[in-house]
Amino acid sequence: MNFSNLMPGFHISCKVLHPCADFGREEFVQAINAAYIGYKSFYKDTTAKDRAQLLRRWHDLIIENVEDLAIILSLENGKTLAEAKGEVTYAATFVAWFAEEAVRNYGDVIPSSYANSTVLTYKEPVGVCGIITPWNFPVAMITRKIAPAFAAGCSVVIKPPSETPFSAIALAKLALKAGIPSSLIHVIPTKDRKASLELATNPLVRKISFTGSTAVGKMLTRLASETMKKVSMELGGNAPFVVFEDADLNQAVDAALICKFRASGQTCVSSSKCANRLYVHKQVLGAFAEKLTAKVRTLKLGRGIDDGTTQGPLVNAAAVEKVKAHVADALAKGGQLWTGGQAPSHLSGFFFEPTIITGATSDMAVATEETFGPLAAIFPFDSEEDVLIQANASEYGLAGYFFSQNVSRIFRVARQLECGMIGVNTGLISAAESPFGGIKESGVGRKGQSLRPQRIPKHQVGYYWKFGLRVL
Repeated sequence: MNFSNLMPGFHISCKVLHPCADFGREEFVQAINAAYIGYKSFYKDTTAKDRAQLLRRWHDLIIENVEDLAIILSLENGKTLAEAKGEVTYAATFVAWFAEEAVRNYGDVIPSSYANSTVLTYKEPVGVCGIITPWNFPVAMITRKIAPAFAAGCSVVIKPPSETPFSAIALAKLALKAGIPSSLIHVIPTKDRKASLELATNPLVRKISFTGSTAVGKMLTRLASETMKKVSMELGGNAPFVVFEDADLNQAVDAALICKFRASGQTCVSSSKCANRLYVHKQVLGAFAEKLTAKVRTLKLGRGIDDGTTQGPLVNAAAVEKVKAHVADALAKGGQLWTGGQAPSHLSGFFFEPTIITGATSDMAVATEETFGPLAAIFPFDSEEDVLIQANASEYGLAGYFFSQNVSRIFRVARQLECGMIGVNTGLISAAESPFGGIKESGVGRKGQSLRPQRIPKHQVGYYWKFGLRVL
């Protein structure tokens, strides 16, 4: 893949990277029909070993082209090149993981209640899968969804975000080069939301996987119910980040930098699940804020493709305005500004300074809304009981984090936080081998699971997947 030939002169300040197709409903129908035929022949004509080999070749090509993929990603959504390379490498882990899982798609042998008989269960692919991905992790969210689909023998029709279509197209090109049949993978860029609803309503689509807002996820789920599709919904979040008085503050500060300022704070549906509410015990709040402020002031705003940049732009003007509004609201209601708080005038683009505000309260917008930008609002708390009430006072339950050196508290708090994923003494909780998803209004279903059946009683499955816990 020669990126310089694809978009010559990309280093010059261009407004348009490259024209991209904008398809309609007819193209979605054509893609779904082709994907249905492709799935039927693919699963019938390949073995699990064949599918594993295809995925391994795709993985190798992604790694070989990490530099080009990172440049495309950086230009499309503003991430720094370092973050973009990290995402591409991370995305490849899902392909590698499910290449190995493809050959372990086991069924069950169950003792029968009838004489001279045996009950055998098999796992079959669901068929055509509709995939709708977000712009903030345009590479990782695609491989996380479609690698298990290919491993199982399914085909996919992908509606990429209109902000980042070329990342999806580049991944599809590499999949074809790896030998994955063209009938199996279809990328349909569009700005026509009505056209993309074909993925939720067409009866040939048997599963839809969506990452995005809760409102859109609910609408898609309602539409999918008309044809009884399976759904996986990773929706909105409002992640709590709790620092207890017995925490290692240096560890907590480093995690806050990852959790809150990675991708300029636009990671609520990312690999690290952006922390929106930082709760810090009053005994250590001052020290924590000082340490975090010192690190934040070393961050450098700029274009993602420029050397030395640590913080790229936000995705659009509306994102900047939302951060501005949350900062103004917090300061008007008594918050104290430690650093940042402005859209820099010396930079052209959608930039906002990494910002820290202490004295946050429950009546501020940041307490109930996703900021989706580089604003760390710190809420004080007095006790474990107090902070659990505050942390759980949200309709969302995607991810949560807390920091403590007390082993008893670690397991006690982990059981009481109402989140689908919990990081203890770490700001990174996502990996290919881990179940990934939320509870409450943050969605249904889990991604990243093994294709193998879970060896637990059926009535315990819902509780078993309540949260994934990672302790560092």
